[in-house]
Amino acid sequence: MESCIFCRIAGGAIPTAFVHEDGDAVAFRDIQPQAPVHLLVVPRRHVASLREADDEALLGRLLAAARQAAAKAGLEQYRVVINTGADAGQAVFHLHLHVLGGRRMAWPPG
Repeated sequence: MESCIFCRIAGGAIPTAFVHEDGDAVAFRDIQPQAPVHLLVVPRRHVASLREADDEALLGRLLAAARQAAAKAGLEQYRVVINTGADAGQAVFHLHLHVLGGRRMAWPPG
């Protein structure tokens, strides 16, 4: 999707330093971090949100990519968040996982 910023990042049109990349996903640092370490894990192909995700294998690979990105960023403990829909906080309508770490997390989250 040409207008999607995450598609452009994943496709290399917007230069970004990847913490992790594989055939299915890329992970990079969030430009507005909400924790000392805040990574975004984005599938290379466009999926608008978790609600529209119909490839269960891809969803599993995204979780694996989140784990690998967290390890590469030096995180042993972290939180993984997926916001689905505007009311849940999704601002970019391309499925992405937030990997948050580097500090103690509070509960409930929001």
